[in-house]
Amino acid sequence: MKTLLGRRTRLLAATTATTGLVLVVAGCSSSSGGGGATVKGVHVVKAGQLTTCTHLPYPPFQSEVNGKVQGFDVSLIDLVAKNLGVKQQIVDTPFENFKTGAFLNSGKCDLAAAGMTITAERKKNVDFSDPYFEATQAVLVAKNSGVNSLADVKAKGKKLGAQAQTTGEDYVKSKGYDPISFESSDAVLNGLRTGQVQAVVIDYPVVQGWLKDKATADRFKVVDNLKTGEQYGFTVKKGNAALREAIDKALKDAKADGTYKKLYEQWIGPYSASVASPAAS
Repeated sequence: MKTLLGRRTRLLAATTATTGLVLVVAGCSSSSGGGGATVKGVHVVKAGQLTTCTHLPYPPFQSEVNGKVQGFDVSLIDLVAKNLGVKQQIVDTPFENFKTGAFLNSGKCDLAAAGMTITAERKKNVDFSDPYFEATQAVLVAKNSGVNSLADVKAKGKKLGAQAQTTGEDYVKSKGYDPISFESSDAVLNGLRTGQVQAVVIDYPVVQGWLKDKATADRFKVVDNLKTGEQYGFTVKKGNAALREAIDKALKDAKADGTYKKLYEQWIGPYSASVASPAAS
């Protein structure tokens, strides 16, 4: 996914379609050492809230709209917070920290939610929840570019863009491409709009979100969908089984009662059971 080193960290209240979240504290007991609290068997770094690290913007998974952080990931973690009787708070951080688990280890956040692909390398530093989304990479091009596939980018000498530190960037590099790196998904799209690149590779759900805008849909089109076997997961500090299990339970319940499908359609688009219910990696 993404990295933006040096970005000033901001604390943002997350607000989504999920309602009824109660700022808690009845039933919380102080934890021993390191501050925070324990609620329903889960330690949280700050009493009364579930603190989530993310990296903005990454619509439709998380983005700030009118001062509120919203999106698919945010709504799913709101379900976890609701089960614990606390309210979710979001901390905007560099994506590099998700790969290393730095902010989880330092106690800055309880979990990370950032449309993050589960990889063996990342598993060395963090524990992943069950996968909650099956992702593919899309190749988006200007309609007048003459590019009709990823192969055309190279064959026709066009410039390719990708988001830095993402699996999409890694994928095209592994295929012999030398993409221009952009620091965020917004920057990727802007690079395409301004002609810095003629094609970009990025997660398909992000492209779906872009194409909901008529002006974008009028100028750009998807010409390739790359099945890379990617699955998204939420992460917790190594060994934090209680929180990981709480996340997995919320995901399982949401899929069983239709909440997951409702949120999927709200944030991403037409529901696909195969994408929405990937097997555990």
